[in-house]
Parts: sequence; structure tokens; C-alpha cells
Amino acid sequence: MSTETLERIARNKNVARAAARQLSMEQLHKLSEVIGEVIEQKQQEDQKRQAEEAAKERKLAEIREAMNDAGLSLDDLMSEQPRKRRGRPPKKDKERQQ
Repeated sequence: MSTETLERIARNKNVARAAARQLSMEQLHKLSEVIGEVIEQKQQEDQKRQAEEAAKERKLAEIREAMNDAGLSLDDLMSEQPRKRRGRPPKKDKERQQ
């Protein structure tokens, strides 16, 4: 089943009913169990991601506070300006030369 089909089923109850008519009750119960497991796994992943983001924000706040206490700014940390890389010169168009 394609992603587009699943999205259509998720958006429209009538499409879901039509798809369910093609399955037996046993298959529907199995599908329900599988979807429940997928939802639970997705929720756990989201919670983990949110916890990681919160930890990152706490660390950033600690670093900012330590910088303020030390009287430092980002400019102090970036004492040297990054060098600009010289890229390749543009290719010459042969048609222009003629």
C-alpha cells in the first residue's frame, strides 16, 4: 500500500470504511494492533526527541550564563574572521568568445 493511499485513508473516514470492507474482522483487529504499536513507538520517539531538545536548551542556557559571568561575548570567541574561500572562476562560454 502506498503512502498516498494511507494518507487518503487517514484523511477520509469513508475511504477508510471502503478499505476496511476488503478485510476480514481478524485482519482488521490485527491492523488495529499494529497501528496501536506504531502510534506508541512514535509517541516514545517524540518524547525522547523533546527530552533531548530540552537538555540541549538547558546546556545552552548554562553556557550563556557562564559566558555572561565571565564577561565574554560571541565576538570574543570569534577572534579571527573566517577566511573567504576562493572558488573556481566561472567557466568561459565558448559561444561568447566567437
